[in-house]
Amino acid sequence: MSFQAFLNEIEKGLPSPVYLLHASDAFLNREAIRAVKKLVPEEEREFNLHIFDFSWEKDEKSPFEQIFDAANTAPFFGKRKFIVFLGNLQGLSKKDLKRLDSYITNPAPYSILLICHEGALKKEMKERFRVLKIISLDIRETEIPSWIRHRAKLRGLEISDDVADYLLGLKGPDLGLLSAEIEKISLLGKQRLSVDDISEIIEGGGFYTPFDLVEALEEKDAQRVFRIYKALRETTEKYSLIGILNWLYGRKLSARSRPKGNEYLLKVFETLNTADIDIKSSGRDFPMEYLLVRLLRL
Repeated sequence: MSFQAFLNEIEKGLPSPVYLLHASDAFLNREAIRAVKKLVPEEEREFNLHIFDFSWEKDEKSPFEQIFDAANTAPFFGKRKFIVFLGNLQGLSKKDLKRLDSYITNPAPYSILLICHEGALKKEMKERFRVLKIISLDIRETEIPSWIRHRAKLRGLEISDDVADYLLGLKGPDLGLLSAEIEKISLLGKQRLSVDDISEIIEGGGFYTPFDLVEALEEKDAQRVFRIYKALRETTEKYSLIGILNWLYGRKLSARSRPKGNEYLLKVFETLNTADIDIKSSGRDFPMEYLLVRLLRL
């Protein structure tokens, strides 16, 4: 399962009494909570939505003392309550785990408990909570366009597949960056958006994009490559740019079937990977111009 599976549960109104969600990226847990909030009218959230965030620091009091008190209290307005625990299951005491086991066996009929675990879920935890609806929120690359459209919908925007692909190609698969761009374009005041509508606000009006850099590299146009890079380095960190280039070339590789074309792209990946390792291992400032020269010579 993935984030899309959770969105499907959201559309059904979260029919299960207890969910166990887990994600390698904390951003996805926050995104899941954002989606849950949409199920509760704003005027009811004070009473029927309770979020317990233990992801940053450990409270002296057991989190589940508060959680179970909230879950077992009858909801206002005659509707269901949503209780969210955000934290790390591996950090819970044996006492808390036993109390959680007890609640899962007999959950409150009017409350939905969502346990948002941060990080990979270990095998023993999956086995312990196998009776629950367990959903991994991690998003596969092929699902990112769908996630972009859903994230935009939460902001009251309707975007096409072309717009989703444009955002993904421009920013790469970094969900935090993509979310920030969606927030930015929501300020345009339009409900339906095209690529032309958003290109100026995202690219800065006349500035280049990583798409343009890849095109110039493939055409071996050195002058244009360094002109584009000079513009991009004002708004994009070197390490982020390498990640975006990896993603863009990856899309090209998946779209090609000819061995000759693949041979060039494989050399590109090898060069980008070497630069990535160099940055991570040395921690020093990487000469991006040197990487571009190597790519031009392939």
